Amino acid sequence: MHSMKEHIEELERWGADVIFGRAKGIRATLMRFFMLALSGAFRVLVQFRLWRYREGWKPQAHLGMRTVAVGNITVGGTGKTPVVELLARSLRNNGRKVAILSRGYKSKRLDQPQRWTDSTGKVIPGAQMPKVVSTGRSLLLDSKFAGDEPFMLAKNLDGVSVVVDRDRVKCGKFAIQNLDADILVLDDGMQYLDLAHSLDVVLIDAGSPFGTEALLPRGTLREPPKNLRRAGYILITKSSGSNEKLIGRIRRYNKTAEIIECRHGPIHLENVFTRERQPLECLKDKWVGAISAIAVPEAFESSLEKLGAKVEIRHHFADHHRFTTRDVDRFMHRCVERDMELILTTEKDAVRFPRPTSVDVPVYFLRIEVEILNNQAAWDDLIVRLCEPGNPEDALLRHQHAHAC
Repeated sequence: MHSMKEHIEELERWGADVIFGRAKGIRATLMRFFMLALSGAFRVLVQFRLWRYREGWKPQAHLGMRTVAVGNITVGGTGKTPVVELLARSLRNNGRKVAILSRGYKSKRLDQPQRWTDSTGKVIPGAQMPKVVSTGRSLLLDSKFAGDEPFMLAKNLDGVSVVVDRDRVKCGKFAIQNLDADILVLDDGMQYLDLAHSLDVVLIDAGSPFGTEALLPRGTLREPPKNLRRAGYILITKSSGSNEKLIGRIRRYNKTAEIIECRHGPIHLENVFTRERQPLECLKDKWVGAISAIAVPEAFESSLEKLGAKVEIRHHFADHHRFTTRDVDRFMHRCVERDMELILTTEKDAVRFPRPTSVDVPVYFLRIEVEILNNQAAWDDLIVRLCEPGNPEDALLRHQHAHAC
């Protein structure tokens, strides 16, 4: 008998199949028409919200600190977390004390707030406390309470603090006052406008730059493409060839932003439980089972096949699904029955992957890092400008456009 959680996840999967055209039949067709009508209303609301910020009707917090928002205009799948990691590491390596501010999507609420004392020894009230995932020196929360992406970032970035709360203004104030942050990176922050941005770095997936070309809920666009005009830097991610046509379209919406082309490349395999690393070559001609709970599992499975793996068994869960031992035991049993040599998952899924009752097939994840393919000079210049001393709200860091919001 299905639990309520399983029913909800099945509904989420069906909704995604409707949006991407995978669901067929009269019910799916009617739902697409209904969603399309809602998308028109959503467009009006999005533009009205931006207008309120632009005209000053809705105030923005200025924390006196350079604040770089990394985001996108589509939901899921642009490879944002590795870019945030690269940005934070580059800033840290150039002497900045970086704090990453994240919403902590689908993270669980703490039973009670973390206890924290300020520099004077005074205990900070729970209502003023965000969740501190990492101080830069110590990892304090697991993925259940931190959220998948914040935990991944905290685990991979020594010397960078990670703070989580729906109220990113609260996060920023806490990071400045208690974690000595001198630059803020707003994870998935393009649409979060309560906190003023010094700069917007916007990601566009080369393979699906504008999703299904429709706004939510019918499509995957969070904002109309013309809103790319707010970007100071645009990263074309997951690039595998010429992007000339895409760049031409981007220039219709934003004539001045620096455009940087990059790819998200696997660098090695890492055992989920032992942290043992293996070279990518060991995938060649191996029979593997692929299990994932991400927005676009097909891209992950395709990357395994490009590395020479024979993906014989595939299992998809809803995005951010929290695996149970029962889930992984069932998949392990299927892989044992079919003589699979390896089980592969994503790095994001690995942080939620419980140990099976019996590890009869080794379980690895693909470690992904960003490689800049074109316009490295623009990236280097961005890091230099963000790290140089001066006015934290320096106008040089802002995208010079008449409509900043």
